[in-house]
Amino acid sequence: MQASEVARAVAAARSIAASLNLTADDAIVLQNSNKLTLRLLPCDVLARVAPAADHVAELEVELAQRLAESGSPVAALEPRAEPRVHERDGFAVTLWTYYEQATTQEAAPADYAGALERLHAGMRKLEVPTPHFTDRVEQAQRLVASRDRTPALAEADRELLAATLGDTRRAIVERGTTEQLLHGEPHPGNVLATKNGLLFIDLETCCRGPVEFDLAHAPDEVAGHYPGVDRGLLRDCRLLVLAMITTWRWDRDDQLPDGRRLGMEWLGQIRAALGPNAQDTHG
Repeated sequence: MQASEVARAVAAARSIAASLNLTADDAIVLQNSNKLTLRLLPCDVLARVAPAADHVAELEVELAQRLAESGSPVAALEPRAEPRVHERDGFAVTLWTYYEQATTQEAAPADYAGALERLHAGMRKLEVPTPHFTDRVEQAQRLVASRDRTPALAEADRELLAATLGDTRRAIVERGTTEQLLHGEPHPGNVLATKNGLLFIDLETCCRGPVEFDLAHAPDEVAGHYPGVDRGLLRDCRLLVLAMITTWRWDRDDQLPDGRRLGMEWLGQIRAALGPNAQDTHG
């Protein structure tokens, strides 16, 4: 979120909290990307704020409620507020339970895999309309194809990303693997280590696809503790996810800190993964 929008977003979140009798004299910015994540004090509520035109928060709220009811490992909505999307001054705000981190260490791979397996089990019980993982791949493909949106992307790198996205997407779809509702981005940044165990956050990326697509976002060691993994499919999914997140880094509107350096680093990883099949980006 642009710096010029942050103050308005914070004010919107505090105003909504106050209207619900939640005292929010202060707001600490925990994360600023496409949305703003705030810790409101002294009520100690987590607020997620996004531009109203861009958000998909209704789906996230519905999924969080239904998954929590089934005992799935997800962060809970704030119990002192009505479970819905609140809109104010052009922003959509959702209110969540704030969890103190139980540890600063990385989650053990076995614990990570177990939590993700339980999440998937809960998701299999839900019937909700969500995008397919290929819809998200198409977003990346459109971004790569748009020189206006990715002006700094070198042409050879553009061709490499376009080919990798297209080829790996096609290879995954042609496998005809069983699909289900997925988290969509269960990377370590979306996993909280709490006294109640590992909890997943940020359900707005939910989509349908093979579980290997979710595992591709987790640390490599996690898949070794998840039952029934198709290793070939997982390799394809990891390459696809790497191409997708690399593409996001070249978006002219990307706000991830150090994003451009990561984009260059990940292009190198794609070339290394493809080996002799990679296009020469220096020719």
